[in-house]
Amino acid sequence: MADSSVEIVEGCRLPVLRKNQENEDEWPLAEILSVKDIPGRKLYYVHYIDFNKRLDEWVTPDRLDLKKLQFPKKEAKTPTKNGLPGSRPSSPEREVRKSLDLNVQSASAPSRGKTLPTPKRKAESVSLATQVTAAIPVPSLPSSAEASQASVYPAMRDSSFSIKSREEHEPLTSLSTNGTTRRLIPSQPGRKRKSCGGTDEIVKVFQNNNPRCSTVYLPPGEDSQDSSDGIPSAPRMTGSLVSDRSHDDIVTRMKNIDCIELGRHRLKPWYFSPYPQELTTLPILYLCEFCLKYLKSLKCLQRHLTKCNLRHPPGNEIYRKGTISFFEIDGRKNKTYSQNLCLLAKCFLDHKTLYYDTDPFLFYVMTEYDSKGFHIVGYFSKEKESTEDYNVACILTLPPYQRRGYGKLLIEFSYELSKVEGKTGTPEKPLSDLGLLSYRSYWSQTILEILMNLKSENGERPQITINEISEITSVKKEDVISTLQYLNLINYYKGQYILTLSEDIVEGHERAMQKRHLRIDSKCLHFTPKDWSKRGKW
Repeated sequence: MADSSVEIVEGCRLPVLRKNQENEDEWPLAEILSVKDIPGRKLYYVHYIDFNKRLDEWVTPDRLDLKKLQFPKKEAKTPTKNGLPGSRPSSPEREVRKSLDLNVQSASAPSRGKTLPTPKRKAESVSLATQVTAAIPVPSLPSSAEASQASVYPAMRDSSFSIKSREEHEPLTSLSTNGTTRRLIPSQPGRKRKSCGGTDEIVKVFQNNNPRCSTVYLPPGEDSQDSSDGIPSAPRMTGSLVSDRSHDDIVTRMKNIDCIELGRHRLKPWYFSPYPQELTTLPILYLCEFCLKYLKSLKCLQRHLTKCNLRHPPGNEIYRKGTISFFEIDGRKNKTYSQNLCLLAKCFLDHKTLYYDTDPFLFYVMTEYDSKGFHIVGYFSKEKESTEDYNVACILTLPPYQRRGYGKLLIEFSYELSKVEGKTGTPEKPLSDLGLLSYRSYWSQTILEILMNLKSENGERPQITINEISEITSVKKEDVISTLQYLNLINYYKGQYILTLSEDIVEGHERAMQKRHLRIDSKCLHFTPKDWSKRGKW
């Protein structure tokens, strides 16, 4: 459909032919990001509007529908301070960045490893009467829309969520960082929880014939830590891979590596990764699957393998069960490996940008063992000292191992470490689309497993608090609440909030748990947490 008489330039938008998941033809609107000439024809790099960037690709002219070609609009010139027209075009994104820059400049410069504090702001409360019955007066509770936001950005703004009776029953140490309260839970194994009363949130379980119901009492006026706009006051500047929202450079919007050979797998990268420029023109980039060193040719890789003595990631093996092992790698002691791991991960993580200072981070690499060695499956990184209770900075399962349960296994392992440390944790935000799906699924299954296993005592309804669920699972309290809201389990009944577990939810959970064969066995974990605050510069 391409017409040679029409010149297609960068910024043009038009329908482009592609195959959908059902292998059917469709013509989604796409933007031309780049044009390149090869002998005999042109190629166009397109981004499908409202589609994930991993689907971006080079297309031939015959896949373009020029009948609906939209040329880029001429941007108006902005006036300068003297009132004269300037050459810099205006755009909404630039205005947002400008306002963010002004906010950053007006605030004091943050110290390393911290974000700028966001202003305190309570979540808007709405009635749940629409979810139950219109005739029942319902105290305020965060809306379901905010619940979904809370699951994505539960730690972006200050929270007024406080449980007084819990502090009366348990002398937990609290400290405030950037306006966010942390609870430090004692790390002794088998810690005992005292019975809770007063204004603490109480979970009662009604054992009805149909449906099964768990009831929860949540005090009105509680806020979950979420962000209505999803944008913090300033981007985090810590992280092996840190948040990136600029997308200004057209180069970083385009995949620069065609193919990566890693052991017995060939991977098609999804996103840009800053490998050396001279390697981006190669048809295949070769990686040593044990040390992750990148090489330009198969001959170079073969020569490297004769010298490379590694058959597993460098670091300590802290878990092994069957063929699955986890290795703990210090970003300071094994800097080259850590940086190579980040380069590989960036090929499949778009919402992050590379940050070369890996010293403040630990990397936990999951491997699968066979006769040739320990092959990398996925990994997650973690700050040695997190001021925001993050137990994961970046998390990735490599594409050949996706949809096999390894993602949940990584998440479960991160919370298992938090249990040993005696802390609750949450992943660093923002999460990728696939990461969010995995975490929501893990949180849902973990919480439902606890609620369904509650047993009554002395004929009374069994009770459990939100804090107790958090302590048992090491899932941060805000994530517990947001998950309950996301599952739409919270209703109002006889003066208190209840969790209603319908037969559909119970059966769906049981089916999901039957498919979940890979689980972490805490008996196979050999891990001693370190107090990094007393170790100087790590």
